[in-house]
Amino acid sequence: VTIIQGAVEDIELPYEADGLQSDDESNKHQVVDIIISEWMGYFLLRESMLDSLIYARDKFLRPKTGLMFPSHTTMFLAPIHDEDERKISNQEYNGAMGEWSQFVDSTKSVYGVDMSVLGKNYDREQKEYYLLSSRWAELQPDAVLATPAVVKQLDMSTCTLADSKGIFSGDANSTFTFDVTSSDTGPGTISGFAGWFTADFKSRTDEGGKSAPLLANPTILSTGPENGYTHWGQQVFHTLSSIPLIQGEKTQLQGSLEMTRSKENARLYNCRIRYNSTRKRNGEDQDGKVLMKGAAIEHVYQIP
Repeated sequence: VTIIQGAVEDIELPYEADGLQSDDESNKHQVVDIIISEWMGYFLLRESMLDSLIYARDKFLRPKTGLMFPSHTTMFLAPIHDEDERKISNQEYNGAMGEWSQFVDSTKSVYGVDMSVLGKNYDREQKEYYLLSSRWAELQPDAVLATPAVVKQLDMSTCTLADSKGIFSGDANSTFTFDVTSSDTGPGTISGFAGWFTADFKSRTDEGGKSAPLLANPTILSTGPENGYTHWGQQVFHTLSSIPLIQGEKTQLQGSLEMTRSKENARLYNCRIRYNSTRKRNGEDQDGKVLMKGAAIEHVYQIP
């Protein structure tokens, strides 16, 4: 075993010392048979370590026979019931704003200084922290209210730096439709959305990897609620107000997800979730009577 310390963008392999030879004489660097990397962050992309992995793959991996582990990754989104935690976040926000109000009053009465001019900025900061930041969660399987939607898939043998930058409007799978019926869940509420990912360890599926070795025993790592505790858990995006589920009616959520790197820190991401909700009676067809149609809602969440 040879250990090489350094950033993958800076290191070189001991080609001559270890007799490492490429299949392509024009590129002496592509001598690696397998790359194993635990690069995944919360909701897969947070931490932006995929860039370094793509660099290593393109420089060192044998293009026709090399294997990547994980080999494929998939991101999921689903509506959830998590009302206790959603209410706690709202209570913490309200508490922070109550303390601010007391601070403004006391500062003015004691020192004659009016701090209310800062109120809007303070409110924005508290809202971003308590209400518009995703939360790590270990959800129970029954908290998921509809079949999860795939919002992004990556083939680690072929994905690009552009793929690693996030999910953008118009991307394949960037939109979703969820149907939630009270008969499935009992009376309750939709508290928000949760995101997680799976990582496959299986044979190559890309056209250029047909001659790569086949895996006899493929496996998968899931960070979804059905799999119990993992380091990654799920990222929960609470709605500011819950959406009630009414007995005998179906609530449909239609919307989109964008996930882009933060301007302040390229390793962190923001999620823009747009959605609207409609209600119909259970059994009503797609073009049936709409009992209620909510306004379009859009929020940007930080993934801290």
